This record gives sequence, C-alpha cells and structure tokens, in this order.
Amino acid sequence: MTVTRLDQGQRHRPRMAFLKKIEALMMEMQNPDKGIKTQTQRVMITNIPHAVAGNDILQWILQRLQVTQEEALHLGDLFVKYGYIYPLQEPKNLTLKTDGSLYRFQTPYFWPAQKWPADDTDYAIYLAKKNIKRKGVLEEYEKEHYNMLNQKINYKWDFVIMQAKEQYKAGKERNKADRYALDCQERAYWLVNRTPPGMLDVLEYGLDRVTDPNENKVNQKKTLDVYRREIMYYQQAIMKTRVKSSVSLGGLVKYSEQFLSNDPILSGCLPSNPWITDDPEFWDLNAKLVEIPTRMRVERWAFNFSELIRDPKGRQNFQLFLKKEFSGENLGFWEACEDLKYGDQSKVKEKAEEIYKLFLAPGARRWINIDGTTMGITVKGLKHPHRYVLDAAQTHIYMLMKKDSYGRYLKSPIYKEMLAKAVVPQQTVKKSSPFLFGRRTLPSSPSPIILRQREEEAKAREAATTVDITQVMSKLDRRSQLKADPPK
Repeated sequence: MTVTRLDQGQRHRPRMAFLKKIEALMMEMQNPDKGIKTQTQRVMITNIPHAVAGNDILQWILQRLQVTQEEALHLGDLFVKYGYIYPLQEPKNLTLKTDGSLYRFQTPYFWPAQKWPADDTDYAIYLAKKNIKRKGVLEEYEKEHYNMLNQKINYKWDFVIMQAKEQYKAGKERNKADRYALDCQERAYWLVNRTPPGMLDVLEYGLDRVTDPNENKVNQKKTLDVYRREIMYYQQAIMKTRVKSSVSLGGLVKYSEQFLSNDPILSGCLPSNPWITDDPEFWDLNAKLVEIPTRMRVERWAFNFSELIRDPKGRQNFQLFLKKEFSGENLGFWEACEDLKYGDQSKVKEKAEEIYKLFLAPGARRWINIDGTTMGITVKGLKHPHRYVLDAAQTHIYMLMKKDSYGRYLKSPIYKEMLAKAVVPQQTVKKSSPFLFGRRTLPSSPSPIILRQREEEAKAREAATTVDITQVMSKLDRRSQLKADPPK
C-alpha cells in the first residue's frame, strides 16, 4: 500500500535513509579499533580469512545500540537479508545464527544502496558458470530461470557462455580460500537480488519505499521552513480539483466529436492537401488576416473563447464588436500583455511603463476597469518589472471578456455577417504527385517458380492434345523427298 507523504519523491529517497544507517553501522563494525575483530577461521578443510562469528555480531549490536536481545537479533537478520553480511557455512540460509556460525562482510561495491541493477545478462552468466561447475546440477528455480533467460536473451547467448567459461577459468587460478569466499559472496548477492520462491524478498518494493526519514524523529523541533512547506502543500491539496473518470472521459469524447470536422487528418483538407497536390490555395484561404475566411474557421470561433482569441482574424473581428460596445481597450490591453511576455527581453521595462501609462495610470487614455486588489498587485510588481508582471491584470480582463463580451459577440450581427459571407471551398481534383504514395501502383512481376509451373502446365496441355497421324506422316514424307532430290 502506498502512503502519500509531504514532498514525496522530490526532496528525499526514503528507503535510502534506512540503508545509509545500516551502512554506517557496517563501517563501525569493520573499524579496526572499535569494530568486530575478524580472524582466519577454518571451514571444512579451508582456512577463510576475515571471518566473524554470528555470536560476535550479536554482542556488538547489543553493546553499541543498547537494545534488547530480540531487537539485536532482528537487526542482525536484516544485515544478512539485505546482503551486507553473508554466511560461509550455509550460503542458502540468509539468517543470523547466534552461535559459532561464520560470516563475512560484503564488499561495499555490492551494497544495495549502490543501486547497481541486477541485470539479466549478469544473472545468466552466473547461472551458466554454476551449470558448468556443477555439470548441470542446478536448483529447480535456477533451471527455470536459466531456460527463461536462454529464450529471452538468445541473441547474445554465445557471449554469456563465453563469459561464464572465462570466469570459471579465472576462478580456478585463485587459491582455494579466495575461491570459496567469492562463491559464497556471489551466491548471497543473487539470493538477495533474485529471491528464490518462498523466500522473503526484502527489495520487493525497490529502494525508494515511501517512508519519510524527516518525520517522527526523537527530540527534533520543526522549523519555520517545515511548517511553511506543510501549509503550502495542504493549500495546494485543497485547491486541487478532482473529477470522476466518467466525467473526464465524457468531456474528452465531447471535445473529440466537436473538433472532428476541423481535423485535417481525420476529415481531410479543403480544397485539397497542399503537400500532396502542390496547390497553395489552402494556405491562401487560411492566411492569418485573410479578407474573407473559410466557414469552418469562423464556426470554430464559436467553440470556445480561447479559439476566438487565438486566431488573429478572430481577434480582428472581435475588436470591431468591442469598439461598438466601447470596450475595445480590453482586447488592446490583453494583446499588449502578450507582446510583453513574448517580445524582446531587453525592452520589458519600457513596454511595462508604456502599458501602465496607456491602460492603468489614473486618467489614462485607454483606461481599463479592474478591481482594487488586482491593481495593487500590479502597481507593486511594476516597481521591479519582468515578463509576467501584468499576469494578474491580464487574467482579470481575459475572464471579463470571456464571461461578458464573448456571449454577446456570438449573437451579434458582426459575427453572423462574417459567418454568412465565409467561403466554403470545394474539393479539387488531385494532380499527379512525384511522391511515392501518389503514384499509380504497378503490378509486381510473377515469381520464377510460378513461371516454371506455367511452362510445365503448357507442355502438359500440349502433350495431352490429340495428334492426327496422317498429317505427321505427310510431313515426314515431304522431308524425306527433300533429302532425296539433289540440288540443281
């Protein structure tokens, strides 16, 4: 189950904090002065260097952390299960035994916090090497993994076998103690990263499980910055709108149906697609400030206010309507704010002052009507002008035009007149195109096998037809006469 926390996935990596604490304890354990004393121990007939007993690990945890024996044993089990300590006598059993069982510290390179990916290729090389060493004797789950990986990465299986043989050959050249320790180390690594069936996978949720290390710390006081971030987080959570999936899907379907006729791919271009027919009439009819736009373009202005104000021709026609209503300064202010945001950065200060004098200053020539709060925010921001200093005032005017003027514009004679005289282009005949998809497809030549079959069928039909014996004999007689008569 995932628990939502403040700043999740942005400011901390929760599981990593837990692993870093384990690593700090591991470093203390291996300290020559304060850590656990390692020594050479005998395992079967091999002397293994730098080995420690399970009881020594438990006693060190008890003395260092001052915890109960049950807690110390649980923490020791975690050390082994996460692969920081690996067993030498029972490599398959990743638990800490509180007796004379021998363990070794894992190399820091293989610690989980390093986040090295347990790659399929590396695991396949390990299984192939183990298969060579044991002459095919693998665990049942290892056999399944081996066969699965053989199918999955079959394209580089020769490389896997080659690497396995090279590693097996290099291992034979080591002394017996190093070879035994490395085998236990490698087995423990793959038991952690490729857990056998029925065994607890400690890395099941990855290294970034959701547990905030900054929460619930003993004797820690929350600073002003922490409270400020919490307030901001909860304010954003409250303001966030939530919609049912059925409602959002219904809106998506409605939007798709509304814009279907305006989609050039699904509904085609009128009069024709200029990229196929080389006819530029489509671009001429849809120029930014064309005198008479197409009917489809004018109908699109009625979809929503953003479609109207985004079209230069639509803004031009909307401006005519606003002038008749004596509110043309609203659209002029909106366009000036757009020019401030997307214009030349070096002229931002001059443009902002000019806009203020023309639209916002007391007694301005084209003064706009905005509320006192928005005016206060805008005037305060103009002391240090930037691209977005007029966003609050621009948003206020935008919503005013959308809610008040836009509805009356769609019902006005200006819009209806433009809709009536709009052009409806007729589809033109496609011309020949040099592109491949515009050419006439030619039938492909028959296969040589089909030609050979046709020849054999023709010979069979010829052989099956009835033959007139008299005609054949007359032909033979004429040939014999021609041979007998000497040339003159």
